[in-house]
Amino acid sequence: MSAVGESFSRRVTLDYIATHYGFELDPEFAKDVTVTSIADRPESVEPGALFVAQQDEDCTAVSRAAGRGAYAALVSSGQADAARAAGIPHLVWSPSPRALGALAADITDNPGGALAVFVVCGNDDDRTEASAVRLADFLHMLGNPVGLLSKAGSMSLERDLELEYPLGILDVQHALSVCSEDGAAAMVVSAESLTLRSDALQSVDADVLGTADRITALAGQRLRRGVIARYGLSLPSDKPIVTCSEESLWLAGQAHVAGDLDGRRRLALAIAMAMAVGVRKSNIRNALRVSGDMA
Repeated sequence: MSAVGESFSRRVTLDYIATHYGFELDPEFAKDVTVTSIADRPESVEPGALFVAQQDEDCTAVSRAAGRGAYAALVSSGQADAARAAGIPHLVWSPSPRALGALAADITDNPGGALAVFVVCGNDDDRTEASAVRLADFLHMLGNPVGLLSKAGSMSLERDLELEYPLGILDVQHALSVCSEDGAAAMVVSAESLTLRSDALQSVDADVLGTADRITALAGQRLRRGVIARYGLSLPSDKPIVTCSEESLWLAGQAHVAGDLDGRRRLALAIAMAMAVGVRKSNIRNALRVSGDMA
């Protein structure tokens, strides 16, 4: 997909983008041109879009985007001539994942800010993915409308999201917008290579980062730093990575969990991450009991 559509965005002028992000606008008289969406593939462009030209694209990409209705292009200095030839205004920038993430979040009106964002990570992609799916199920069991980003099956509440994996920056912002629009209160993200590209979580503020891996405190710190560096998410410095605690393992041990010990550990992580955002143990026990997971 690699696009954020008009229905999930706010209108911004090229002058605002140039001034706010320090980009160079050409021609200057185009400052009042308004863009209503953002896309980084010509085939994803909708009328009124800002097209983000990729570094490795051929010189016809901007022209193809203009032909599909792009109002402007975001290009490197070496692509400026192609934008002029396409006959649309352009903004010149030094390509940066951080800047693209900030711009995409800006145009989408920061949808992640309305969601409690839970990010699951680890050293094994399959385990991470399974843990993210279990967490989403558990948060739903607690009564929360939940969105999920995972190659195993991304969801917005009860409906499937048709996405192309691994997801990039614009894909993630689009998914956050969809889930926020649908009324989700929480978003679970599986942070592994099957689901996300590098930097895909730029300008995404995580409330909790957790792993089901059995790791030491020092290894947890390294994993935390590595995930932040790889995917670009923001996490307050006073929030360590969440792992299965003795308490969450005990609660999971009281539940009727189908499968092996890994299944119980996934539930224990879900419990620990829920408790990290203030969910009370009594609410967790009640939810497990009502769902039939606890005697």
